[in-house]
Amino acid sequence: MKYRLILAGMLFSIISHAQSNPRLIPAIKSDVVWNGVTVSDDGRVFVCFPRLEGDAGMRIGEVKPDGKIVPYPDATWNSWKTGDEVKNKIIRANSLRIGPDGKLWIVDTGAPKLGEKALPDGCKLIEIDLTNNKVTRTIQLNDIMKPNSFIDDLRIYGSTIYLTDAGEPALVVVNKETGKGRRVMENQPAVTDTIPMFAEGKVMRTNDGKDLHINADQLEISPDGKYLYFQPASGSSLSRIETKYLKDPELKAKQLSMHVVKWAQTATTGGTAIDSQGNIYASDVNHLQIIKITPKGIKSVVIKDNRLLWCDALWIDKKGYLWMPCGQINRLAAFQNGVSKVKYPVHIYKMQIHAKPFRS
Repeated sequence: MKYRLILAGMLFSIISHAQSNPRLIPAIKSDVVWNGVTVSDDGRVFVCFPRLEGDAGMRIGEVKPDGKIVPYPDATWNSWKTGDEVKNKIIRANSLRIGPDGKLWIVDTGAPKLGEKALPDGCKLIEIDLTNNKVTRTIQLNDIMKPNSFIDDLRIYGSTIYLTDAGEPALVVVNKETGKGRRVMENQPAVTDTIPMFAEGKVMRTNDGKDLHINADQLEISPDGKYLYFQPASGSSLSRIETKYLKDPELKAKQLSMHVVKWAQTATTGGTAIDSQGNIYASDVNHLQIIKITPKGIKSVVIKDNRLLWCDALWIDKKGYLWMPCGQINRLAAFQNGVSKVKYPVHIYKMQIHAKPFRS
């Protein structure tokens, strides 16, 4: 029996070592669930707290050198509560990123919690100047909203902003200069989630027992601006389309769909990033790994590690590190019969991949 215990211990040690890759570096930790990270070229780190369950608190934070996280751009923008005005406060942030213009861009869903409708005038894009930490512009998205819209993420190329609507399936094309936008690809198969989402080997369900569906979610732009890649959160197929078709206002949804190419098979995905060579990195939240997809559609595993618990919106910094925010979102009470199974603290990891970033 003694030898069996020793052998069992050795086996457990070997398995644990295999599942904990030393290339994965713990960077930041928090006692609040997050879903995004972005890093400026001068090393400033910003994080997003999605508040899926409608809880109060910081929405966007800046991580100080000592690890402390403070509200960004200030406490007032992060202080929204029921009944407050919605114009100059973040209701519920879902994503953030530093754009090619060097500004910090935030998507405010406008909805107090996941599954609720956006408040009137609540859904907006927020632009922040990192040189003075001031909000320089907000773009209201009222004109492109549908009753159950959930504006999810954004990418910017030139004068065009691309968005995903994960609630009422569609892509959105916004003129960055005028702020005017159009819905495209509405209700087409490539933007509609039709299969279950899986995380840690289990189907994700809401507390009413229904399978969770999140439509058009992840998106990336090729470095030459020619292609937009996109998919529903459950994966199945990462698709791509030439952006010239999306920018043509004369093309209807079904006409656009004729130009969509199924690019790569994917699993349920938390987030993506793209490097300067056009390689896409996608988090597989079911198998706790990061997948790399080349411009030719060839896939390989970058890293597999049991700490990659719902790895969400990825980021590549100028030093060649891939940042991975692991928020355990699938373990929230909203998806666990009302009882949270999140094990705090949650972590953001980083790993050297020797890739140059592409900002979109």
